[in-house]
Amino acid sequence: MREWWVQVGLLSVPLLAVYLHIPPPKLSPALLSWRSSGSYFTYKDQNIFYRDSVGAVGSSDIVVLLHGFPTSSYDWCKIWEGLTQRFHRVIALDFVGFGFSDKPRPHRYSIFEQASIVEGLVRHLGLHHQRINLLSHDYGDTVAQELLHRYEHNKTGSILINSLCLSNGGIFPETHYPRFIQKILKDGGLLSPVITRLMNFFFFSRGLGAVFGPYTQLSQAEYWDMWTAVRTNDGNLVVDSILQYINQRKKHRDRWVGALTSTSVPLHLIYGPLDPVNPHPEFLQLYKKVLPTSTVSVLDDHISHYPQLEDPTGFLNAYLNFINSF
Repeated sequence: MREWWVQVGLLSVPLLAVYLHIPPPKLSPALLSWRSSGSYFTYKDQNIFYRDSVGAVGSSDIVVLLHGFPTSSYDWCKIWEGLTQRFHRVIALDFVGFGFSDKPRPHRYSIFEQASIVEGLVRHLGLHHQRINLLSHDYGDTVAQELLHRYEHNKTGSILINSLCLSNGGIFPETHYPRFIQKILKDGGLLSPVITRLMNFFFFSRGLGAVFGPYTQLSQAEYWDMWTAVRTNDGNLVVDSILQYINQRKKHRDRWVGALTSTSVPLHLIYGPLDPVNPHPEFLQLYKKVLPTSTVSVLDDHISHYPQLEDPTGFLNAYLNFINSF
């Protein structure tokens, strides 16, 4: 009996060590290049990563890109060069808790804070008097809705929004279907910290792969880049806190949907119709009903939740057609 307990104890020591801290993967050359071409600014003692590229000569247009959950600004890598050929400035950030930005814990993550960080970045770059085109995806859609609300109500420090393009986000809580693991983590209580520490590449890539189309799956290397960005600064340990945005969407639905219905800012939606999170036709029917003046680009039937990565050419063309229409 004593020997059995000794063996359990010997096995438990390395398992506990693994549980407490698993070193993050090394950055790939592509991810290293992305980080090295970016910069940081400080928002309330938090270091926020961003990229700012000067692009088209003769254009004064600016676009700010707002990424989704649980990924980062690297989501825009496949359309970055195309955007720089049309816009004078192409800017993207990693929200706090994401990518290469700080990931404080404990911390009360909120859409309101992320919107304030975007406003802070625009001020930091000296662009607060310039009109800004917002291009958003998923979680970033909700941040964009809050920025739009502030703009429409002339809040101090608000961004001057020239246009807004949304893509595959939970704009309407009633047509948003979070993944099973997201439901567990946002409401898991004491279980959530255990799950976030045990999270690994296998479960991450399988979970994320489920929201890509069967013919538009990323390569293993690309999934590793996404996972590495999550694991940087122990980001897996704050996923459950960030996921409170799902509850925030429900609580503030009138504010955020109301911002879209009342605005005169040009609105566009780029939609991957195979999305299991915001499914077709339920989501699209509600979008067109609630926002009849918005224009819409529906991509090919096999494009799912990450259209800018699954069909970068189609996504970029749809966005530039919108930008050039007004």
